Formats: sequence, C-alpha cells, structure tokens
Amino acid sequence: MSITSENAVRFNRVFFEANQTRARYRLLSGGAGSGKSFNVAQDFILKLSDVRYRGANLLVVRKTESACRYSVFEELTGAIMRIFGDRADRYWEIHKDPMMLTSRVTGGRIVFRGMHEDSQRERIKSVAFRCGKLTWIWCEEATELKESDLDILDDRLRGDLTVLNPNLFYQITLTFNPISDTHWIKRRFFDTPPSEDVFLHHSTYKDNAFADAAYARRMERRQKEDPDGYAVYALGEWGTAASGCILTRWRVGNLSRDPHAYDGAWMAQDFGFNHADCLLLVGVKDGDLHVLRELYVREMDTAEIIALAEREGFPKNLPMYCDSAEPDRIRMWRKAGWRAIGVKKEPGSVRGQIEYLKGREIVIDASCENVLAEIRAWKWLEGSDEEIPAPGNDDAMAALRYATEPLRRGGVRTLSKRALGI
Repeated sequence: MSITSENAVRFNRVFFEANQTRARYRLLSGGAGSGKSFNVAQDFILKLSDVRYRGANLLVVRKTESACRYSVFEELTGAIMRIFGDRADRYWEIHKDPMMLTSRVTGGRIVFRGMHEDSQRERIKSVAFRCGKLTWIWCEEATELKESDLDILDDRLRGDLTVLNPNLFYQITLTFNPISDTHWIKRRFFDTPPSEDVFLHHSTYKDNAFADAAYARRMERRQKEDPDGYAVYALGEWGTAASGCILTRWRVGNLSRDPHAYDGAWMAQDFGFNHADCLLLVGVKDGDLHVLRELYVREMDTAEIIALAEREGFPKNLPMYCDSAEPDRIRMWRKAGWRAIGVKKEPGSVRGQIEYLKGREIVIDASCENVLAEIRAWKWLEGSDEEIPAPGNDDAMAALRYATEPLRRGGVRTLSKRALGI
C-alpha cells in the first residue's frame, strides 16, 4: 500500500528544522500553547506512514501510563484523524486496550509506557517489535521524569540500523515547559557546550499560527497578573525562585510512599476542570509535612479522575480533604467509596493554612513536578496592602493548604494511625 495525501496537513513553520533534524536528542521546550506536542504527534504519524522509514517504531513515555492515555494517545490518534480523515482505518490500526497504534503502510508501531514504578522501568527494557526495531522515543512532559529514567531509555537505542534500513536513525524527543532552572534537563542539555547530538528548539504561543485570539489575550492578561508565571508558561523561560515567594522552607526528597512510614497520612484535593484538578497524598512526620504523590490533570470530569486515582493506586482508606465549595463532587467521591471530607471555610482560613505551612518544613518528593513548579512561583500579590496570594497557577498550592486541616484544627500536630485508617 502506498500513502497518498488525504487531507491538508497543517504545520507551523517554526518547527520545520525540528522535524528535519536527526540529532540523537531532540528537545522542544517553550511556553504553553506553542503547539509543540501537536507538531511532534503529526511528525511521528507522517514518518511512520512513510515507506522510507519502514522498520521504525516509536515508544511514547510519560511518568504514568494513565497520563499517556489521556494526553499523548489522544494527541496521536487526533493526528491520524486530521491527516487521513474518514479513511484513517486504511492507514492505521488503533487499539485502546492495550494502547497501541500500528501503521498499515509500514508495519511500524507506537506503544505507550509509564516510568512511575521500578516494575514499569523493567518493562521498558523488554519492549520489542514484530517488524523492525525501536528507533524513536518521545518523552512528553519530560520534566516529570528522573534523569535515571532517561538513561534507561537511552540504553534502549543501540545497534546498527544500516542493514535494516539506511534511512533510519535513533532519536529521543523531549517536549516540556521549562519549569525550573534547577532541573536536570537544563544541566544536562542546556548548560553544556553545543553538540551535534543535541538539537534545542524553543517556541511560544506567539509562534503558533493556529492559536486563537482569545488564548493570546488570556496569555497577555497573565503578563499583568502573574509576571513570573507568564515568563515560564507563556514565554517558555526557565523558571527561577521568585522574589516574594510565600513558602521558603521546603526541600526536595526521595520519599517513601508507604503511609505507615509516617506519623499520619491522608489526601487533599483541589477540584478543577479548565484549570488543574490536583490530588495529593501527604504524610506528617515530627510535625513536618511530606508530599508523597500528586495526581495533576486538566479537562477530566470527576468520574474520570476517580477512575484514574483508583488505577494509580491512591489509598481509598485514607481521609481526603477537599474544597467544600464543590459538594456534588464530594458526594461523587463518597459514592465511589472514598473518604472525601469538605474543608471548613471561614474568614481567615486561607491565611491560617498558609501560616501553618510557613511554620514547618515541607518535604516534596522529586516526582511531584507540579507541586514543585507551583511552590517556586507562589507569591504574594504585588501592590496590595495585605498579604494576599497572587491568583493563577495555584491548584497544587490549594490542595497543599487543604492538607493542613487535620493538623491545624484544634492545635494537634499528628493524628493516630488508627484514626487515619492505616
């Protein structure tokens, strides 16, 4: 079967060089809404539909397989439908369970994996394909991964490809927002001398010819309301610790996720849809708060988030402190068997939660990239006579505030394991 053009394929010119490079490491960083992931998805679908690349296969990685399902899998299937339209099934076979995409033109496959647990990392090492070899790897939201995760992936791309197909090449693609200038990606790829093995690309929403005007206006409003967030999420600049940060006594650690390792453990959730819904698993030890896990998603309804939390193994037997302004959502979690509790809101409660957090050290597991990104940028509103948190990009911080409730109410510092159901 030969491939023909079914639909017009739209590409942003800014990505032309990125789609042509054969560098082993292809990094596409920048702001939100620049079209990075949209472009990479189309690029891979077209290449795997091209007989010139027969023998190529793609491994797509995010921190969790569930994140793959609700983001990259949908992005790639969307690219198939845009390119081939109602004749897509002539060119691609789409499997949802297990997730897999197979090109009917080349036989190349796209498989999806998470790297959240050691068992998942071991599965990566045994990925094999019936036709050809693993040639390309795409790490979406690459800042979620550890440096050791990339090393495992890098080791998978080896062997002579010329006998299989001289047109093939090995490449790892990383797409991400540059959330922190302390991240290992910056140290490893950006703070080193230029190399022919590394291709760096930067883009913002201003480069996206297909972005709507309303989105651009939203970004411009953010420039006034949250300049530091605008620098990272609009301009794609490396995030730095902002002056006037609300929380400063925090550090990154590699924490045990076993609730029994702490004096007490529970969960907290800030509800969201257009903005993020954030679910945290926290533990307390010697009065200090430890953030063990995060679930951070957008544009998912409550039933989908509940199912995802169950698949990800968040403990249903622990209390979950939630935004009391969403009683319907709390009821849905309870009906599903979770111990959801509405946080009591009263005048000064936000300030009280912040004061509690400021009085203790906060230890955040290295895997909680969204908590780390927000805590670095969370600051007081400038120009106000009162200390008021600046609005925007604070969903994980809201969940962190709710996590203080079982400790600060009544002045207790810890809760018994029996009371917590562990």
